[in-house]
Amino acid sequence: MSGSAFSPPVGIIPPLVTPFTPEEDLDLPRLRWLIDWQLSCGVDAVFVLGTTGEFYALAEDEKQVVTAVAVAHCHRRAPVWVGVGAESTREVLRLTRMAEREGASGVSVITPYFLKPTQQELYEHFHAVADSTSLPVVLYNNPAVCGGVSIEPTTVARLVDRHRNIVGIKDSSGDLQNTIELLRVTPADRFSVLNGRDTLILAALYVGVHGAIPATGNIVPEWCVGIYQSFRRGEVEKAREYQARVHSIRTALALGTGNGVVKEAMALLGRSCGPNRRPIAPLSDDKRQQLRRILERAGLTPIPAEQA
Repeated sequence: MSGSAFSPPVGIIPPLVTPFTPEEDLDLPRLRWLIDWQLSCGVDAVFVLGTTGEFYALAEDEKQVVTAVAVAHCHRRAPVWVGVGAESTREVLRLTRMAEREGASGVSVITPYFLKPTQQELYEHFHAVADSTSLPVVLYNNPAVCGGVSIEPTTVARLVDRHRNIVGIKDSSGDLQNTIELLRVTPADRFSVLNGRDTLILAALYVGVHGAIPATGNIVPEWCVGIYQSFRRGEVEKAREYQARVHSIRTALALGTGNGVVKEAMALLGRSCGPNRRPIAPLSDDKRQQLRRILERAGLTPIPAEQA
């Protein structure tokens, strides 16, 4: 789709968890609280219905509600990006139309995660999405959770050349060579490459990325913002200190399944957003104690065990 200029996303854009009640229903008051807290920590935008937001576990009507609440509650205080990833192009188009109706600032589209499409199939998939909407579109490359499927830089370059509203990519490959190649083949004035591997935020900024979409932003948003802002100000040592602290938190996420540890850490810090939807189960007592010790060593103060 051709058209007027689109603003590519920059800075720290946390992929928010989706708060649930103990019965695993949407907890919309807590979502509003979460957005307020994140904005108070200085994030540049919010991102709902991403992988960390358990998009795969929500029905379409729930996705519509989350989108509507996030957009209304942000009320132009910050851009709201909405994950519209799904296995079929047809469903992605449906979700993209929903996000546009609800006033989203833009959409993010992950590669199909069960199939293993070819590069041409990926091209046609993302082309169809971009062609269907006037919203800015951010591609999402995460081969670790998508059966090894990666959007190759040449495919990204073809898409960006064809669509002015494809404005960025979240690269969670963890491969800085891939990140550098994405930067090389895309126009820096209208396309953002965003880091998706929290342990590499600073390293990625060194090679030229425009920001990050860090899952640990749910736990320590001020540290993620600190990495980015310190780097931008030329305070490299301070940025390194923030990155080292984030690193210890990010590696702790391996204690559990998927993004389950994100909510566990939030709860231990007194910022509970409820459980994950099953089959993700709560951590065992010993794993929760390990997580508590990691948070303490990082300089955080978990609430007393009897209150957790």
